[in-house]
Amino acid sequence: MLKRFVILLTFSAQAVSAQAPLSGAEFDAYTQGKTLFYGFDGVTYGVERYLPNRRVIWSFLDGDCKEGVWYEREEQICFVYEDRLDPQCWVFTKSGGGLIAQFEGDPNATELYEADDIGEEMVCYGPDVGV
Repeated sequence: MLKRFVILLTFSAQAVSAQAPLSGAEFDAYTQGKTLFYGFDGVTYGVERYLPNRRVIWSFLDGDCKEGVWYEREEQICFVYEDRLDPQCWVFTKSGGGLIAQFEGDPNATELYEADDIGEEMVCYGPDVGV
């Protein structure tokens, strides 16, 4: 079981909207080569590994990892994954404690925070094997 963690910073939606969204180049410079854990409402939400050429691997911390890519669209960073071809777009801003991601830039939508180091590794199990 994953350890619970404390979110680095809590911002209201208004505070996030006041931050300048990261451009694709800024997002790439911050994330490339990193594995970042994200929190939502005080608990671990998921983890994403950022690879060269805007490739990513995402997991909801269940060992089921999905490969994908990201691209910049207007002020949003959009992700497309192997099992979900409709883009998932987020406005990313940077705080003193890390990234804040607002789904589609909507202040009423999901807001994720880069989490403090929780002492866990990203775990990806192999493909499911048949009967």
